[in-house]
Amino acid sequence: MTKQTRQLAAVITGQSTTDGASVKLKRIVSQQQKNAFDPFILLDEFGSDEPVDYVGGFPDHPHRGFETVTYMLEGAMLHRDHLGNEGHLRAGDVQWMTAAHGIIHSEMPEQENGLLHGFQLWINLPANEKMKPPHYQEFAAEKIPQIALADAGYIKVIAGEYIADTQKIAGPVTGVTTQPLYFDVLLSPQQQLEITVGEQQTVLVYVYKGELATGASATVLKAGQLGQLINGDNLQLATQEQAARFLVLAALPLKEPVVQSGPFVMNSIKEIEQAFRDYQNGVLTL
Repeated sequence: MTKQTRQLAAVITGQSTTDGASVKLKRIVSQQQKNAFDPFILLDEFGSDEPVDYVGGFPDHPHRGFETVTYMLEGAMLHRDHLGNEGHLRAGDVQWMTAAHGIIHSEMPEQENGLLHGFQLWINLPANEKMKPPHYQEFAAEKIPQIALADAGYIKVIAGEYIADTQKIAGPVTGVTTQPLYFDVLLSPQQQLEITVGEQQTVLVYVYKGELATGASATVLKAGQLGQLINGDNLQLATQEQAARFLVLAALPLKEPVVQSGPFVMNSIKEIEQAFRDYQNGVLTL
């Protein structure tokens, strides 16, 4: 069966902003896209070796209605929540938190100097899962499969499957309705890569170092840019004179109404208003 290569349909350049206690970050996917990347709600990249940019962290704050995925490249973060859970995230570790009915948590750096670098992704939940109990999937770096490519390149398979010939390598994340794919890839200069994706999936590629040619037209994405690729079951990715590091994200769209306000993502204004009342009345997590 002939594969159809996806084409680049949109390019988003990340915007510098702050969140939490004045943490500097780059916001790539946000409310401004008006759910154009369903089910992806938000994508942030945080990265600095200046302590003033991150030391304040993200003190206690609530969530309801979606999942957060925190992936660390460098540094250390401590997660704590109202249930007494703690997660110590180090370089290469992943936390997949399903906030669902409600979580109040904090994410604070466990360092006072050095480089802190990573990503947080928000993935929407279907309406019938938004009020389920919260839960976690946490994986140390050594639990995430890494596929060796030529010249020290690699693919880290956090979620979904990487299909090569007759071999399938699956990431450790399981049980997610949107069937997400989450790869972290390093390609050496003058290297090509094909990735099989589902025809119905929303597919995004975010370049965080170097430059990457995408799609049959080989349009180049530069560091700090995200591309949406549409129509097809195959990604064609290639480097030119320099190496590239990038994320490949894919998931099934929910095709449901979305109302986002601050830390809550629901299906209607009424549900958002209820989330704020529940938080103010101390019952968000009950």
